Amino acid sequence: MALGPARALGVLSLLAMMGAQVASGLDDRPERYTGPIVVLLAVCAVAFAADAWGPARATTAFGAAVLTGYAAELAGVLTGFPFGEYRYTGVLWPQVAGVPVVVALAWGGMGLAAYAVAAAVVPAGGWARVCAGAGALTAWDLFLDPQMVRLGLWTWAEDGFYRGIPLTNFAGWLLVSALVMLVVGRVCGAAGPGRGLLALYTVMAAMETLAFAAVFDPPDPLVAVAGGITMGAFAAPAWRRSWQR
Repeated sequence: MALGPARALGVLSLLAMMGAQVASGLDDRPERYTGPIVVLLAVCAVAFAADAWGPARATTAFGAAVLTGYAAELAGVLTGFPFGEYRYTGVLWPQVAGVPVVVALAWGGMGLAAYAVAAAVVPAGGWARVCAGAGALTAWDLFLDPQMVRLGLWTWAEDGFYRGIPLTNFAGWLLVSALVMLVVGRVCGAAGPGRGLLALYTVMAAMETLAFAAVFDPPDPLVAVAGGITMGAFAAPAWRRSWQR
């Protein structure tokens, strides 16, 4: 059966993103791939969302998630709330008021993927879906923050308990992720999860687990296990419920 144009774009961008992730793991300067990887992530998410929810809902939901993530990051840079005191270095460009554009795009792309996971796990919607989506998106940060700090893309004012990252960061992620789920849910309503978005979430979990376990120098088994198990705990029931439907 032929793929529709949105789904085809989603598949192509997903494969391209995976290729860029592999290339970054083999390069002496992996930070150069961060921007392209995030752009491909965003394109992939919007394409799969358009296939599942329609182009208008997909682009509106993505834009709402991007703006919510950007607002939270701007507040964080200026005030230290809700993540704790941190700052971005000059590696990621362009920046708007000290916040890299690709960071906001990452909130949008993975925000849609996490919402799809939550929609599969909690088909009834409501606050249970918001909580599931917030957990699914925050689980990704168990990979993201250690990797980005390792690459020198941002720094924390004080060391924390998890690879130098403070507990306030994860509390802030849960709060902002819940807001992202609320705005995406406001746009998408009772729309189904979309298996393309589930695939995107699962691929990110698998690629990050492999990278921390065996590709990065030095490897970090703790992050590989923590992130892999946590993201897997959301991906597995999402796929099970999706196939049952």
